[in-house]
Amino acid sequence: MPIDPATFAQRPSRIVHWVDGAPAQPAGTRTADVYNPATGSVTGQVVLGSAADVDAAVASAKRAFPAWADIPPIRRARVMFRFLELLNRHKDDLARVITAEHGKVFTDAQGEVARGIDIVEFACGIPQLLKTQFTDQVSTGMDNWTLRQPLGVVAGITPFNFPVMVPMWMFPVAIAAGNCFVLKPSPVDPSPSLMMAELLKEAGLPDGVFNVVQGDKEAVDALIAHPDVAAISFVGSTPIAQSIYEAGARYGKRVQALGGAKNHMVVMPDADLDQAVDALIGSAYGSAGERCMAISVGVLVGDVADRIMPRLIERTRALKVKNGMELDAEMGPIVHAAAHRRINDYIGIGVEEGAQLLVDGRRFDPASAGPGCEKGFWMGGTLFDHVQPHMRIYREEIFGPVLSCVRVPDFAAAVELINAHEYGNGVSCFTSDGNVAREFSRRIQVGMVGINVPIPVPMAWHGFGGWKRSLFGDMHAYGEEGVRFYTRQKSIMQRWPSSIGKGAEFVMPTAK
Repeated sequence: MPIDPATFAQRPSRIVHWVDGAPAQPAGTRTADVYNPATGSVTGQVVLGSAADVDAAVASAKRAFPAWADIPPIRRARVMFRFLELLNRHKDDLARVITAEHGKVFTDAQGEVARGIDIVEFACGIPQLLKTQFTDQVSTGMDNWTLRQPLGVVAGITPFNFPVMVPMWMFPVAIAAGNCFVLKPSPVDPSPSLMMAELLKEAGLPDGVFNVVQGDKEAVDALIAHPDVAAISFVGSTPIAQSIYEAGARYGKRVQALGGAKNHMVVMPDADLDQAVDALIGSAYGSAGERCMAISVGVLVGDVADRIMPRLIERTRALKVKNGMELDAEMGPIVHAAAHRRINDYIGIGVEEGAQLLVDGRRFDPASAGPGCEKGFWMGGTLFDHVQPHMRIYREEIFGPVLSCVRVPDFAAAVELINAHEYGNGVSCFTSDGNVAREFSRRIQVGMVGINVPIPVPMAWHGFGGWKRSLFGDMHAYGEEGVRFYTRQKSIMQRWPSSIGKGAEFVMPTAK
């Protein structure tokens, strides 16, 4: 049965690898502490995998691959259906462990699990998704068709901020398509990876098809260099995404590396201000801003800035920042102490650069978060106005509850500002003008666009991915793009002896 979240929360635990369908003891001795961010207390130790641990996991996956790839897609889909049933049964258990290790509020963790479940539902349609094309009589007596076949052993390297949803962007589609998978989750919140592994085993997935190697850079480097790993999926910061993409190409691997973001939300003068304020507050401070799709820049057009700023100040100050297990909590703690220090430093940089600090999250009193939270990694929402494009708090990804507001004179200036930024992950525009919405959607150089939608994360069948330095690789995550990423096309041309003419042929086949 899956890990008991209540037991997990009560005592420190040792979090190990998962290889060959069972917990696997590490080859090395390195460990890292796992914290409850709300209390600052250590809840467990995660082992940090070595190259030997990666070798063991990849070897297990390689052994399992021939038989798993040979199973008809409909039977692989049935395993996914059973996994889907178990996920729905244990979704709150997963959400509780996310909150315990990441700190996001429980309702947000429930939403994360739900979006992961969407991908599993999509992967259950793999028999249809693997259908390809056939041309009868492409030449006299000759037919041509294509197949999509799995790559082999593939790996996913995933971040702390979505320990369930982001792995599920990867492994359900990869496994349903016939691959075997090695997951390297974040060492910050590693327990959900083992819960998912146990649920997959309970669903009937053969041993070795899904493996987990806990760890840090050493495990990542070993996966990238391993000759039996055919493809790498990554989600994280842009510098690491670029490094993995370049290293993967050097080793001849297929790579999909999703990087950082600086997501803007344009508020036009004709926008519904109540909706716009709700959108900015929820998307900037939800999950403490630790989302790659968080809105971190409000682009206020014309006179809307003076009308909206008083409301933003009031709402930011009124945020319910509490232990994530409190059902009325709107924002939880920062994930760990190092991230807390980094965000604090950025707020100081913003002040030094001349931005107007209207609400300072550094002043938040941890005691107000709830009993036992005095030593947690707490911060309130931070709001800046009059931020300029040259400032670091505008240019760089802070990954925390900091909203920077930039004032621009008109729509054209808003589009120019956003298109000049190095990131192109997500963007939003709030307006009541259909023509503005259409022009914004067409002209903006960003991969995911929302019109009166603050966080435009596509549904499972559409795929997720940004532009520019937010994505390294040719294909987006999940959806049909994910199926293409985890398979390769084979083209077959066929004819039979009765239709073959006599004599050698010295020209390319033609339609004759």
